[in-house]
Amino acid sequence: MPEGHSVHRVALQFQRDFVGHAIAASSPQGRFAEGAAVLDGMTLHEAKAVGKQMFLGFDSGVDAPGSNASLDSGVWLRVHLGIYGAWDFAGIVSPLFSAAEGGADEGGSHSVGAPRGAGARSGVQYASEGQRRNVRVSEDERDLGVPLDETFPHEPVGAVRVRLLTPNTVADLRGPTACEVLDASGVQLVLNRLGPDPVTDLGPEAEQRFVDAVTRRKVPIGQLLMDQSIVAGIGNVYRAEMLFRAHLSPYTPANLVPIDTVRALWRDWCELLPIGIREGRMLTRLGADAPLQDTRAERYWVYKREGLPCRRCGTNIRLDVMGARKLYWCPGCQN
Repeated sequence: MPEGHSVHRVALQFQRDFVGHAIAASSPQGRFAEGAAVLDGMTLHEAKAVGKQMFLGFDSGVDAPGSNASLDSGVWLRVHLGIYGAWDFAGIVSPLFSAAEGGADEGGSHSVGAPRGAGARSGVQYASEGQRRNVRVSEDERDLGVPLDETFPHEPVGAVRVRLLTPNTVADLRGPTACEVLDASGVQLVLNRLGPDPVTDLGPEAEQRFVDAVTRRKVPIGQLLMDQSIVAGIGNVYRAEMLFRAHLSPYTPANLVPIDTVRALWRDWCELLPIGIREGRMLTRLGADAPLQDTRAERYWVYKREGLPCRRCGTNIRLDVMGARKLYWCPGCQN
């Protein structure tokens, strides 16, 4: 399932290439025909992510994009990708970060982690001026092929739930867990169910909210970090890696975790999430001695390393199941 950094990157892609444009919306698959009819012809005025949820705000185009009137009177497309969902972008797809901003997008490719399909390239090719390309933005972003020669936009391929189209760029959504049109009050109801996200919830109040939520619960901390009502955006990879970085057993009851350690977990998430957004992949082995991390095998401390010796203490990494999800941890370091 895509974790928070991926969803923030999807929102950024919409900010770069769709906000301010009138959108032609359709549902080639047919399952979202009614919702697409509501959005068709409206102007996208905002794209934002909170945790694993993404919200695209639309209005009639009468008000200036981003104005309070638009926010109050418009509608929102809420998307949760879930395990199988993905956005495919084609056409002129802007780089998300320049080299000056610390990213690797400028100049063509942005390496983003292991591809799902055999033989797929482990990078996203962004468009130079006027060039059209196919780009997938999901848990594993990747370039989908060579520059497009066919007529733009291409015909929908597969079960496309939603297609959003501007004169230059098209976004196709496949396989989401949730896809619905909401008004502003409906969006707020969803947001009220989510814990803090370091990108959207800034300052000491967000940290204290996280601390208060954790210290009131007796469930294992490894289970609690996956609860989106406690903290938004953490998934299986970040959960495993953050607990290892904190030297914390995933089985420790949350209310028994020292307050300083709880605060350190939040601050670690505040560090790791922006790195993931900028780099397009989950990087947790940081510092001057960090490896190149070109492959997943080098990228993580414990995730997907069951049976292998811990990089710190040599104890074999364990694979357990917690809350119906795989849990990777080191019994030597995390005790």
